[in-house]
Amino acid sequence: MAQTLNRQDSSRMGEMPEGRLLLSLAVPMMLSMLVQALYNIVDSVYVSRVSEDCLSALSLAFPAQNIMIGLGTGTGVGVSTLVSRALGSRDTKQAGQVAGTAVALGMCCWALMALFGIFGADAFIRSQTKVESIRSYTDSYLRIVTIGSLFVYQEICVERLLQSTGQTKLSMWTQMAGAVTNIILDPFFIYGWCGLPAMDTAGAAIATVIGQAVGTALGYFFHFRRNRELPLRWKDVRLPWPIVRDIYKIGFPSILMVAIGSVTNYLMNIILGAFTSTAVAVYGAYFKIQSFFFMPVFGLNNGIIPIIGYNYGAKKRERIYRTIKFGVLYASCFMLLGALCFQIFPGALLGIFSPSETMLAIGVPALRRISLSFLLAGFCIVAGSACQALNKSMFSFFVSVLRQIVALIPAAWLLSLTGNVDNVWWCFPIAELMSLAASALFLRKALRDMEKKLSAA
Repeated sequence: MAQTLNRQDSSRMGEMPEGRLLLSLAVPMMLSMLVQALYNIVDSVYVSRVSEDCLSALSLAFPAQNIMIGLGTGTGVGVSTLVSRALGSRDTKQAGQVAGTAVALGMCCWALMALFGIFGADAFIRSQTKVESIRSYTDSYLRIVTIGSLFVYQEICVERLLQSTGQTKLSMWTQMAGAVTNIILDPFFIYGWCGLPAMDTAGAAIATVIGQAVGTALGYFFHFRRNRELPLRWKDVRLPWPIVRDIYKIGFPSILMVAIGSVTNYLMNIILGAFTSTAVAVYGAYFKIQSFFFMPVFGLNNGIIPIIGYNYGAKKRERIYRTIKFGVLYASCFMLLGALCFQIFPGALLGIFSPSETMLAIGVPALRRISLSFLLAGFCIVAGSACQALNKSMFSFFVSVLRQIVALIPAAWLLSLTGNVDNVWWCFPIAELMSLAASALFLRKALRDMEKKLSAA
């Protein structure tokens, strides 16, 4: 009976009205992403009360930490799409083999990041700053989160397995458990509550790793108890090349996009650091605040991808079109809300980081100028996810390269030559305009190619 019910949960992706289906899948993930954003920002809020140097340290660690997360989420995009397609085609055996491969790939990703934490973290940090106190804070944080990244990869893996079968509420509880654990533990390790030593940024990193371990444990508990439609067997935990190839054919462009984003953040830290380390702190604060609006849209995308993947496998083209339309509508409304908040309350948003007068003077115009790009970002994000689900992941990669490498960094560098840090922030809306044009072009191409393949089938 339980297995029959699970099949019904999966098949609703081919039958339920698209707008309601997208909300039913996406809202739990959007809520869990909001919690994820909350605990990301809480780390920075806590350490900002130690010193501005601690806040700057988290900003410098962010590019490497972002690659760490992107490696897992990019793998997860491929896993989620392949599992959804297999279930849409009623191939449970193939779905189970993909799930086992996902677990093995998570172990490989952890090994790569642990090696970076041990051997590469110091050089990475020194290339961004000459301030010794900031270097020390960054090093202690980055080494712990990379060496302890085993749990983040397994947590992402099991969340995607739950999402692939429509078990988004269980995925939400998995993420929330890790996030809440991190939020609760942060002050104990950062400030030294209850007799623990005060460990500053190292304490924030330890709390993060423990939270990820809790999320991993709960996620696997949910999977084995409630996700029986998708078998996960020890014999499938291996690396068969055809499945690995197909996972990264879909997911590797996502990883490259995150890597490009990390390079962009790294270069922005250098450009802004040439003015003052406070500008780097503002940039880091911005990324934490904007996650309250971008992370839920990414959660929405996590609902869009399996719906499109399922209906692509089931050859239901009209459901694909309607899913994209609803996705753009929901994402654009959310980003409009974000833009309004940044325009009206920039000082209050920065106020949660205990800012100095200098940080407020730099940060208020920064938030207002950057947030103009939000009005265009919703469409671009949904278009990129639709292309990924339609086997056109390279389109998303090209858009990311265009936005960040061709537009954002050159614009930031040229604007920095004016000698006024306030002008640098205009690079964000400039880059988003280019992204909008490219996203519309590539989405149209992906849909035309879909039509040809489905018509020929």
